[in-house]
Amino acid sequence: MKTTLSQQQMQTFQQEGFLLIEDFLDPEELAFWRSSVTEAIKGRAGQKMPGSDIKLGEDDGINEDADYYNKVFDQMLNLWQTNDKVKQMMVNEELGKMVAQLADWDGTRIWHDQALIKRPWANPTSWHLDTPFWSFSDRRALSIWVALDDATYQNGCLYFIPGSNNKTTFENPGIGKNMDVIFEFYPQFKSSKSVAVPMKAGSCSFHNGLTVHGAGANMTNGFRRAMTCAYMPDGAVFNGVKNILTDEQVAKLKIGDLLNDDAQNPLIYKK
Repeated sequence: MKTTLSQQQMQTFQQEGFLLIEDFLDPEELAFWRSSVTEAIKGRAGQKMPGSDIKLGEDDGINEDADYYNKVFDQMLNLWQTNDKVKQMMVNEELGKMVAQLADWDGTRIWHDQALIKRPWANPTSWHLDTPFWSFSDRRALSIWVALDDATYQNGCLYFIPGSNNKTTFENPGIGKNMDVIFEFYPQFKSSKSVAVPMKAGSCSFHNGLTVHGAGANMTNGFRRAMTCAYMPDGAVFNGVKNILTDEQVAKLKIGDLLNDDAQNPLIYKK
């Protein structure tokens, strides 16, 4: 993995809220990531997340139009918990250090990983924020997005609104069916110029969880596969939002408690 960052890259990330890393994985690593993610997804037999009975294609109760959202992407979370090869990929100290440098924090914990797969002819992913969904509130939280297939203008590459991470809040507009729902909450970005980030397989991007971002529709008959992971700082505390936590986990937490369960949120780097 190409985990060495320049000062300019770190500065760009802080200012723009996203960063493209070309050729993050070498060809051998890309082959391993592809086969491992494929194996992990197959092993799940459709289960979206450990501790949940919801399967791909089922209504999770979050969205009013399940048929539309089920055609945005297939989403499988916390594959690291159910596949040792994916765990090897995710629980990586060098990657954790890279994240810490971009986020400017001392310790990196995994919040959750997820495979995001746009099937042929999939719907677009509307503009949204990540962090407001999560069970902690930290302006520095971020994600990596690794392309397992070429992500192109035609099959649903990512788009970002540069610098939005410095002006958004934890107010959550969700992921709407309409692309412009987020501008009802953040009208100041309605006239902003978006930036498309196509990338070849093996490249990656990082983005702050408060950066406005989305992805286009898949206008092709092929798949657009990506493996992602969201990160939080060591020392993050529970904000009352359930998100990926189980009912049992939430029952043991009160607002302000540390999210430091290594079985759920492993510490992968400490300065």
